[in-house]
Parts: sequence; structure tokens; C-alpha cells
Amino acid sequence: MKEYELKYGCNPNQKNARIFMQNGNDIPIEILNGRPGYINLLDALNAWQLVKELSAALNVCAAASFKHVSPSGAAIGIKLDEAEKKAYFVPDETNESKIACAYARARGTDRLSSFGDFIALSEECDEITASLIKKEVSDGIIAPSFTPNALNILKTKAQGRYVILKMDPSYAPSESETRQVFGITFQQDANDFKVSEKTFSNIVSASKKLDENAVRDLTIALVTLKYTQSNSVCFAKNGQTIGVGAGQQSRIHCTRLAGSKADNWHLRMSEKTLSLPFRDDLKRPVRDNCIDSYINANEEDVLADGNWQKYFKMRPEPYLKEEQSEFLKKAKGVSVGSDAFFPFSDNIERAIKSGAQFIAEPGGSIRDDDVIECCNKNGIVLCFTGARLFHH
Repeated sequence: MKEYELKYGCNPNQKNARIFMQNGNDIPIEILNGRPGYINLLDALNAWQLVKELSAALNVCAAASFKHVSPSGAAIGIKLDEAEKKAYFVPDETNESKIACAYARARGTDRLSSFGDFIALSEECDEITASLIKKEVSDGIIAPSFTPNALNILKTKAQGRYVILKMDPSYAPSESETRQVFGITFQQDANDFKVSEKTFSNIVSASKKLDENAVRDLTIALVTLKYTQSNSVCFAKNGQTIGVGAGQQSRIHCTRLAGSKADNWHLRMSEKTLSLPFRDDLKRPVRDNCIDSYINANEEDVLADGNWQKYFKMRPEPYLKEEQSEFLKKAKGVSVGSDAFFPFSDNIERAIKSGAQFIAEPGGSIRDDDVIECCNKNGIVLCFTGARLFHH
């Protein structure tokens, strides 16, 4: 396929939209089902780059859930424990497939943000993974291949309109990339920085205890940030992202946003949340919104008289802020990555509140000493990577 005409661009008024290769080659994507849109393809191509790079860095399959050109979640194929299976609403058979585990984790990072996502898998989509995807609200998927059963399952989604893209895994883009803004053409070298164990060799904190799990999770955080709209900060744990703060003008707002999502992830793993007595007829998106409202006391009081009956078989006890604070004090082992340096130590202090013990950032701030001192005071392992990872 040399060219593909899109229904429209980013918005319906932007007609005459298409994708094509400037060098005249075939597009490295095969459309197996549905009609992808402009934003679908932006999500698909960014997500594919993320999972391909993450899989290569850690030598394990990877999955990502993308919305509006930033990842809602990314993960590798590690088996789920009982709490994770319950929190992600997946069956026991999920653990029979590594790529299904990766997808369940990626989707489970931030289920609200993943509503209507575009999915990327680093390896073949199997029947178990397709069965999980079928239950969720999603716009499409990109993967290098699909088993026949998986393809048949996915083709039934969205009344047969679900977008299914097959990516050529051997495709490599040009070393130079261009884009146009306001009629002006920009050109730059592609970002070829690769995250590896060496990335974390410059430990500048007093504590040097960087274990294998921390290196794995820091790798996940930095590769995720490489394909996240900047400014951005990512929290990771257990082989997956648990909070992504994207596109904020202030670094501390990135950290607060990512940290609040990480807190939600931890609280969803608490027994109080896992044991919520949902009605059997409750739809998945409604349930996910209900959990968020239950934890955060959002716009709707889901425990109010005359209201809780819409969601629960019986009225649960409220999740008091004091209880949540006590639970979150137990959060440990979180790795945090930043796509640019932390200009103030307030970012470290906020990250610690969400269980941060390992941090990787480029370094280079005039206040690096303040950041290092804060890490030393709190026993945090801090790595200076020397690499900024802005993405726009």
C-alpha cells in the first residue's frame, strides 16, 4: 500500500487527510480490519515504537495502552499475582500468556485514561490476549501478527469496525525525521538514545543499592517517557508503569500527576477496594469510574443514599482519607523516571509520598546538589542518566 486516505485529520473539518511514504515505498502497515483515523495512527506508531524498544531493552514481550499520543500504561510480560488479577479484572488463564500479562498490566495502570485506547503489542496477539481486549472499550490494536482465533475474536469488536493493524517488525525509519508546523519544515536526527543497564551506572546518591528489579522498572519508566508528550514523569513498579504524568508545563505538576495516579494504583490493590461488592450487571467502564470515585471522592458520591444501589449489592464502608494515608505509607519499591532534570527537591519529596526508592533523571540543574541532598536524607538511590528525553 503506497497511500491510505483517511476520513479526516485530527478534526472533522480537516479534510484531505492521508498517510504515505515520502520515498515512495510501501507503508509498513497492513490494515486487517476497520478504518483507522489520523489520531489512531499517531497513537499506533508511537505505541509500536515504545513496545518494540522496551521488548528489545529487557528481552521480554511488552504492551502499551495509548491515548492522545501519550501512554496511559506500558508493561512487560510478567505473571500477575492474585491481587493484580483481581484489580485488573482478568481470569486466571491470563498467566498462561506472557503477552496477555503485559497487556493486562498496561491496561491496569490507569483504567480511566485507557478508556477508548489504542493498543500495541511487541509480539503476536494470541487468543487469550484477544479475549481480554474484547471486553474493554478500545479503538484499535497494532501488532506484528495475530493468530487466526485472535483475529476472529477482535474482528467482532465494535460491530466489526475495530481497527486491527499488522506492523512490519523489520521496518526501520530514516535516521532523519521531518515535520511541518505552520507551513515551515523542521528536520532533526531521530532520537536514537537506547536505555540499557549502563544508563543507570552514574549513581550520585549516597545509597548505591540498585537491584535488578529497580533497573528493570527504571528502564520501563525511561522508555515510556521517550514516547510521552513532555514534560513528563513516570512511576513504575512490578514490571509496569503505575503512573504517567504527561504534557505539563511545570515539572512538579508532572510529578504530582504521576504520583496521584500511582497512589490510585496502590489503593486499587488494597483489600478494601478489591472487596467492593459490585452489582453483577455493572458494565466495566461504569465500574472503573465507580472505583475512582470511591477512592477519590470525586464529582459523584457513589456511597450516597439512593445512589450506592446503582453500583453495589450492599453499601460499602467509605474509604477514609486517614485509612488511605496509612495504607500508602506502606508503598515501597517504586521507581521514578523524569524526561528532564528535577529543578527543585520538591519533586523528590512528592515522589517519596508515593513509595519512590529509585529515581533516574538527566541531571544538569543548578540545584542538583539540593536534589542529591534530599535523596540522601531519605535513602533514595538517584541516577543521573545524562540524557534528556523530550518528545513532542
